[in-house]
Amino acid sequence: MAKHLFIPCLIAILFLGSCDRDILFADNHSMTDNKWPLDVMPSFTVTSNDTTSLYDISFYIRTGSEYPFRNIWLFVTATSPSGRMITDTLEYMLSDIKGKRFGDGFGNIKDLSLAYRKEVYFPETGKYTFTINHGMRAEVLQGVYDFGIRIRKSELSEK
Repeated sequence: MAKHLFIPCLIAILFLGSCDRDILFADNHSMTDNKWPLDVMPSFTVTSNDTTSLYDISFYIRTGSEYPFRNIWLFVTATSPSGRMITDTLEYMLSDIKGKRFGDGFGNIKDLSLAYRKEVYFPETGKYTFTINHGMRAEVLQGVYDFGIRIRKSELSEK
């Protein structure tokens, strides 16, 4: 019986290992007491030595049922190694009009991927910093468990 399980397990391990090669960076910031205060600005520093490949950048957010809004506004500041800054104002919908929340998860906690930029390249080698600030009117957002970023090689880079 163990002999028959060895080969499928080996294939699964090789497949999962190959998926990670496309990820340049992934990290998350856990919120204290599942609250995101306005003065807490998750910051992620990414080192890129590749100036030719294209990447897709996405955020992810984990919220609980106590999150009181259907949407979230974010201010995202990207800083290049030379200090050039770009700030984006973004709105993401977290639930539909009836309050059914988007994302994956069991129970009252949902994980949702938020597409930020697709097929971008890093024109300089070095450290890029992404700083995120929520732009909601509430001083403290209840029910936000985590906020993260993932930078993955774009499918166009593979062609």
